[in-house]
Amino acid sequence: MIPKLTVDDAETIAIKAMAFIAADEDLMPRFINLTGCGSLDDVRGRLTERAFLGSVLDFVLGNEQTTIAFAQSLSMAPEVPMLARAKLP
Repeated sequence: MIPKLTVDDAETIAIKAMAFIAADEDLMPRFINLTGCGSLDDVRGRLTERAFLGSVLDFVLGNEQTTIAFAQSLSMAPEVPMLARAKLP
């Protein structure tokens, strides 16, 4: 079942996606390079920005295997990150 998401739900999913990325030694450096964030501290400082959270979901959605792995890590349907992305700028 695919849930209806609020903006708050989308932000929570994006923050969980950032934690998923940060826990992966291959994904995190790639994320930092692609987003232009200078460091992990820079990433932490931007977690309250909805547009940044949208970019986190863009990163996850940019690779099907990453999307599926992330969704599975939270026992959610793989469509949920895409629905969350639609709620963020």
